[in-house]
Amino acid sequence: MSKNSDYYIELNNKVEKILKKCEFLGSGHNGIVYSINNKKVIKIFKYKKVCQKEYSILKKTKDSKYFPDVYDWGDYYIIRDYVGGERLDKYIKKKGFNKKIAHNIIKLIKEFERLHFNKLDIRCKDLYVGKNFSLTVIDPKNNYSKNVIYPRHLMKGLNKLGALDEFLSVVKDEKPDVYEFWNLKIREYLDKGIK
Repeated sequence: MSKNSDYYIELNNKVEKILKKCEFLGSGHNGIVYSINNKKVIKIFKYKKVCQKEYSILKKTKDSKYFPDVYDWGDYYIIRDYVGGERLDKYIKKKGFNKKIAHNIIKLIKEFERLHFNKLDIRCKDLYVGKNFSLTVIDPKNNYSKNVIYPRHLMKGLNKLGALDEFLSVVKDEKPDVYEFWNLKIREYLDKGIK
């Protein structure tokens, strides 16, 4: 997350007490994240609407192993599980890509379908790699409101990391029914030179 803390939000006393004991983890376009302890974080949002949308997604995905559990929320904050591990893009840069990660990405997209997401996509920086190459989504956005029918941003990120061909090779072996479509769509996208 980038440093972006130039806004003020009035929070209730309970949240302010929690924040006094927290450790800053990072900030991004939509808010700031603090560690409450090694099991929970609190995310403070700039905008009420963004907070409500993220909470709505996390509420609908509460039975999924790919999303953190939520413990509390308000107009401008969510308290949820701390997600350990390493960001997917950083992990690949340090340790490379492997078939187990590819397999788990395929399972994640299948889970998106099970959850009736309209957006079957995620950015590499919004996925964390944990023990046994498990994946957890940390920043769900527009999953029910935006229509993306294949993992475009994910594959674009894998391409930048030099892992796209290896990923698609695993897709071809495990899900030949979607391989042709995904491969065609990402090649068209990349050939257009869209940045």
